[in-house]
Amino acid sequence: MPRHIPQTTKLTLEPHQVIIKPLVTEKGMHKSTRNNAYAFEVSRLATKADVKRAVEELFEVRVLKVHTQNRKGKPRRTRFRFGRTNDWKKAIVTLDAEHRIEFF
Repeated sequence: MPRHIPQTTKLTLEPHQVIIKPLVTEKGMHKSTRNNAYAFEVSRLATKADVKRAVEELFEVRVLKVHTQNRKGKPRRTRFRFGRTNDWKKAIVTLDAEHRIEFF
């Protein structure tokens, strides 16, 4: 099964399909309080424009910039079987100064 996903897709994703889940970690909470930047796991087909549109629609905030990272899956072992976790895409979204997202 190929791991490469083509960059040019004519597929339009709905906002709830773009954002899979927020990444609530210590590092992410530090970025949110200091830099007003939030991390999300997003669909591997989503572009930066898709992520920006989805965050603005779902959370009703103004997005300044979006950084994306393609993350590789890690090797995992269960008893005698070897496997891998799936590859995934991470988006770090920086918001305008007067906007916040409350996860809790």
